[in-house]
Amino acid sequence: MRGSRSRIVDPVGLRVIGGKYHGKKLQYGGDQRVRPMKERVREAVFNLLGKAVEKKFAVDLFAGTGALGIEAMSRGATAALFLERHFPTSKIIGENLHEAGVLEPSEIVFGDTFLQSRWMNKLPSAQPWCVFCCPPYELFVTQQAAMLALIGSLLQAAPTDTLFVVESDDQFDPSLLPQAEAWDVRRYFPATVSIFQK
Repeated sequence: MRGSRSRIVDPVGLRVIGGKYHGKKLQYGGDQRVRPMKERVREAVFNLLGKAVEKKFAVDLFAGTGALGIEAMSRGATAALFLERHFPTSKIIGENLHEAGVLEPSEIVFGDTFLQSRWMNKLPSAQPWCVFCCPPYELFVTQQAAMLALIGSLLQAAPTDTLFVVESDDQFDPSLLPQAEAWDVRRYFPATVSIFQK
């Protein structure tokens, strides 16, 4: 047990930054591919979203530590679905939910986020969602068509009033997003955050 704990690191700022779970620390396995959203960016995003997160169903694609879904529930989302293909990291999401004391119902799906047939039926058809799409940046290059198809199909299927948050970097042009003119694009170097409300 001691050996497994030694692989967990606690980077500066990896904590819940607002809402009822404010200040709860979140674990991170140290894998650079996970790349948690920086605290200053997460704070800026949730300041922009404000109360619009309340009563939404959080969908944390490429969830990593689960920080975005947990932050959403801390700020009033009623439940969350976390999607993560790296098994050790998916276990850390469960630990973070437990250690933060999250009371809202949540489910962690271990598998490829691009395989929507495995998880789309878990999303409510009437309740608006709050979708976070913050994958490793290189996926916007190496799997750009699949990424745009994923975002596009979710945008079509989403109930009215659903929110979308997409984090990329300067390797990706946000004007390629579906309904590009309707996205609010903000730069937080090196991140670019694009927000859309259906």
